[in-house]
This record gives sequence, C-alpha cells and structure tokens, in this order.
Amino acid sequence: MPTPEATPAASPPPDRRGLFRTKSVEQSILDTDEPGSRLRRDLTAWDLTIFGVAVVVGAGIFTLTARTAGNVAGPSVSLAFVFAAIACGLTALCYAEFASTVPVAGSAYTYSYATFGELVAWIIGWDLILEFALAASVVAKGWSQYLGTVFGFESATVRLGSLTVDWGAMALITVLGVLLAIGTKVSSRVSAIAVAIKLAVIALVVVLGLTYFKASNLSPYIPPAEPADDTASGLHQSLFSFLTGAEGSNFGWYGLLAAASLVFFAFLGFDVVATAAEETKNPQKAVPRGILGSLAIVTVLYVAVSLVLTGMVPYTELAGENATLATAFELQGVHWAKNVISIGALAGLTTVVMVLFLGQTRVLFAMARDGLLPRWLAHTGSRGTPVRLTVVVGILCCVLAGFVDFGTLEEMVNIGTLFAFVLVSVGVLVLRRTRPDLPRGFRVPLVPLIPILAVASCLWLMVNLSVDTWLRFLVWMALGVAVYFAYGRRHSILGKAERAK
Repeated sequence: MPTPEATPAASPPPDRRGLFRTKSVEQSILDTDEPGSRLRRDLTAWDLTIFGVAVVVGAGIFTLTARTAGNVAGPSVSLAFVFAAIACGLTALCYAEFASTVPVAGSAYTYSYATFGELVAWIIGWDLILEFALAASVVAKGWSQYLGTVFGFESATVRLGSLTVDWGAMALITVLGVLLAIGTKVSSRVSAIAVAIKLAVIALVVVLGLTYFKASNLSPYIPPAEPADDTASGLHQSLFSFLTGAEGSNFGWYGLLAAASLVFFAFLGFDVVATAAEETKNPQKAVPRGILGSLAIVTVLYVAVSLVLTGMVPYTELAGENATLATAFELQGVHWAKNVISIGALAGLTTVVMVLFLGQTRVLFAMARDGLLPRWLAHTGSRGTPVRLTVVVGILCCVLAGFVDFGTLEEMVNIGTLFAFVLVSVGVLVLRRTRPDLPRGFRVPLVPLIPILAVASCLWLMVNLSVDTWLRFLVWMALGVAVYFAYGRRHSILGKAERAK
C-alpha cells in the first residue's frame, strides 16, 4: 500500500500537455496500488544495501584496480577511487532524494516523467534498457569465462554450425530469471549469500596482501607524468580529444584524473537500488540508506584493495593489459590465490547480473503501467512479481549473451548510465522549484551546488568517452524516439486521458 505520508487526498492534473505532459508524483504513487499490477513490499534498508553492494562489486575489483595502477595512475589509484566515489556520491544524493519523494518503480524514468515530461521520460526509459539489458548480458558473458577457470574446463561455449553459443551465460540468466520470478525477497537472500562469498574473498585478499605490504612501494605516490604510449585517433579517440586536439598522458596529475574517469565505472549500478523503491517497506528512509550505505561500503573496499595491491609490488610490475589482482600474488609466489580470486569474481558477477536483471524488469514494468509499452506486460503474478516481463527480459538477455559478440559496445553502458545521472541531478532542481510542497524523506544538502557539481562531473566523464560511442548512443536514442511516436505516444495512459477531455 502507498505510504500515508506520501499519498494526498486527490491527484493534481498533469502540469503540461502534449509531448511534455508530466505525470504527477501523487498519481505515480496511487498507481502502485492498482489491482493486477501491484508489487509486493518485502524489502528493507538492509536488503537494498545488499543489492547495492551486489551490483557494484563485481570482477572489476580484481582486474580494473591492477590495470589502472600499472598503466595510468600508479599507487595513486587509491586516491582515484576516492575522487570517483565523490563524483558518484554527488549523484547518489540526488537519487536518494528522488527515491524518497517518488517511491515508485522505474528509477530515472519515473523521476523524469514527473519533472521533464513524457517524451523525455520515454527517452530515459529507452536509455535504461541500454544500461541494464546490455550490461546484464555483457557481465553474464564474463561470468561464463570465470566458470571455466573455477571448474577446470576450457570454455562454457559450444559450436552450432557457424554459431558459437555461450551456454554458461544463458544458464546463469535462466536460473536468475526463475529466482526473480519467485520473489524479490528470495532473490535478496540468494544475493546475500553470494555477497558474503565475495566479501570473504576480498577480506582474504586484503589480509594476505598485508603480509607482503611494503610502504616503499607506494613511493612516489603520484609518479611523474609520461606520454601515453597509444593515443587513439579518429572516431576511437575521446570526444574531448576530438574537439580540443588534446593528447593524454599517463601518471602524474593528469593520469590521476584519467584514472578517476576509468574507475568511476566500477561504481556504476548503485542506481538500480532506486528501481526497487516500490517493493520496499519504508521507502522514504530505506532507499536513501540503501543507496548511500552501499556506496560507502564499496568505496572502503575499493580503496583498501588498491592500497594493498600497490603496496605488495611496485606499480611498474602491473603494467600491461593482462594484469589482475592475482598478478601481484603470483609475483610473491602465492599461485593458489588465482583460484580463490576467480571464485570471488564468479560470486561477484552472479549478483551483478541478478540486480541488473531486476532493475531492467522494474523499469519496463513502470513504462508498461503507463501505457508506453503494452499494458499486459505490467501484470504481476500471485507472488507480486512481474513474471511476464521477467520472462521477456530473460529471453532477450539469453539471446544477447548467448549469441552476440559485444566487442567495444560495453562503453554504451557507460554513456547510457551517465546520461541518466545527468537527468536525475537536474530533475532534483526542477522538482524543488515546481513542487516544493512534496514530502521528502531525504533532502540533498547545499542545493543547487550539489546537483550542479553532479551534472558537471557526469558531463566530464561523458566527454571522455570515444566519439564512436557517442555516435552509437545518438543512433540508439533516435531509434527510441521513433518507437515512441510509433507506439508510446498513441497508447499513453496520460495521452488517452488528455484526448478524452
């Protein structure tokens, strides 16, 4: 049931009409109690914190840390994680305010509908499909690779004629789909077990690594700057380089800032917590705690691992594209650590795929309930979960993970996520101005400074992505606009009500 403090006696009409008609916060909350499309409220702040840690701490902690230290930042990679956490935290504060004000499934899509209007909401929903479905499929393929390492076989793929089928990734998505269909609380419990395994592995890595720690390896903390060995050109260079002609460098202060841009993506996924707001018992308090709590935990983990790693061996020993956390242990003669780290990565990736899968179904659920997608997809089963959507998303992700070779498309996840971050941060300012009367369980401090800084940090990271990534993103957005005009605009619930007047 909607929380009493957030539900007024009557719902005000949309503020605007046409393509930019807004759906009131009150109406969004009332829709959560609609018969046949009601999600079950089972989750607590602890469950949401687990989801946040589950989706953010994946294999990146075992790979990205070492490569960034060896190739870009040296020992200062730990400070790069702090910078990235600050940038991510600015956006997290904005998500926390929105989630406590609009405790409804859909995350950035729902928030955009209440602030910018229907067309922008559709675009951000279409963008979140790119973020969640593509990311879940990419990570599932990574999980499949670790599966062979842990269980001692060469590959979790099979050849069918000219096709290579990744059966490991498909099996993972199928199992997780069944768990999510059974219930979000069950998924949270399974996720908690997997999180416990990967945290135990990380703890072992830190404790064991400390026995080989030498403070002298941390000096110089910020190594002298060096020209980048391989600067991308043409469409493969960053948009910033393309526009300014600037050339990058490794190490030094520029390398530190570049490293912050790289490791920022290790934090992506915390926004998925906001998609579960409608399934939370006390969303006004639990969702902000889940978002900010999980971000604080993973920041401590990332900084601890990066400090131990760069204290174990000189950063120059981690140069190259194949360096991982296991490399540092192998240099110390601890060869068995590779298998332990692989188990941690396998558990970590399991939870990442699960929470991304969850986030995708909840965004599509909100869009279907508003009529922008077929309404029958918004049906919930006896367990209060969107079973139909779970099946549809599961089939989509199985096809992507099982048959598609993504190549460089992984950057698409990054630009899609950052675009959502920008809209949510701006949306806080818009809703503060248009609806100052709304009860807010959490309020961003220092408005408008914090949202403005959040937007600036996200835009800086976006311009550091490659030109071809920007072009693919614009093509995807154009396709989304076409789908909206072909279907969403004509079937929108708000649009039908507007035309009936």
